[in-house]
Amino acid sequence: MNRQTAYLLTSFSLIALIILSLSWELWIAPLRPGGSWLALKALPLCLPLSGILKKKIYTYQHSSMLVLIYFAEALMRLFNAYPAEQICAALSVVFSIIFFISCLSFVKQYKETNNAR
Repeated sequence: MNRQTAYLLTSFSLIALIILSLSWELWIAPLRPGGSWLALKALPLCLPLSGILKKKIYTYQHSSMLVLIYFAEALMRLFNAYPAEQICAALSVVFSIIFFISCLSFVKQYKETNNAR
């Protein structure tokens, strides 16, 4: 995977995770009818968004660890009884994996490019 592809996948999956987290907890399958305060879990995902879009390597390195929390939460909720919640959790798992792998790929490409100079 080249650096530009990693950048695009990282950006897409982070934005998708933010949108999915909000819609999951507010409309699709909230823990309580009418929405849940759990929608605030999208806020920490918004923090690295600027650095990811500006291609800051430090942000890529640290946000790859942040997304593991969302992966674990989605994996646990994947086994819930409600189909809508299962679909949201499955999408969250997929977006988390894409984000993690593309972050690592971006960092690897960045380091290879800068060590070659």
